[in-house]
Amino acid sequence: MEVPKYRSLKDHVYDYIAQKIQDGTLLPNQKINEAEICKKLDISRTPTREALFQLTSDNLLQYIPRRGFIVAPFDSGKKLEFSQAIGVLEALAATLAADNLRTSDLLEMEALVARMDEDIAQLDLTAYSKDQYQFHNLYIQRCGNATVIEMLNTLKNSFIRQSYVSDNKPKLSSVLQEVNEEHRQILGAFRTKDKPQLEALLKHHWRIIDNDML
Repeated sequence: MEVPKYRSLKDHVYDYIAQKIQDGTLLPNQKINEAEICKKLDISRTPTREALFQLTSDNLLQYIPRRGFIVAPFDSGKKLEFSQAIGVLEALAATLAADNLRTSDLLEMEALVARMDEDIAQLDLTAYSKDQYQFHNLYIQRCGNATVIEMLNTLKNSFIRQSYVSDNKPKLSSVLQEVNEEHRQILGAFRTKDKPQLEALLKHHWRIIDNDML
């Protein structure tokens, strides 16, 4: 069961900017244009500033006097810590969601796996990032634990945006194919509601991303 949560104007701005960071639209060290965000979302400056300071508190942005807010550079030394934490939390979310997923959810996840195959073939990393996010987010939102959902959102906003960057395109393609095969295995475990297998798969899935991607 998805946990309903009221979203304030600040929350909407936060989610908008975080998603732009995650999908690579906003890059490390890029300046945030507050006026453009206010206009785009038709939101006043106050909730926008509140969201920017919250993003700074969550280490997604940095505030530089006389320059404003910029996207925080990613600390590659923390990649292993982030991936381990995400793996444990996603394993928990998956086991909690196993009994809540509907047939339509499983079909949507199956379609996303197929789309990721196409993304990898075209090496469309932006599309792949969005599709894999939707794949994982679908069952995360079904886990019924608002705290786990919030923690994962914060971790992923900082981590995933830097996970698919490599100059070695053949290796990157090979790794993504391996990762998407794991998506198929995860989907299979959801179909059989095999919770121990889900836990093992998710922890391994995030370890693979960290150790082999770059």
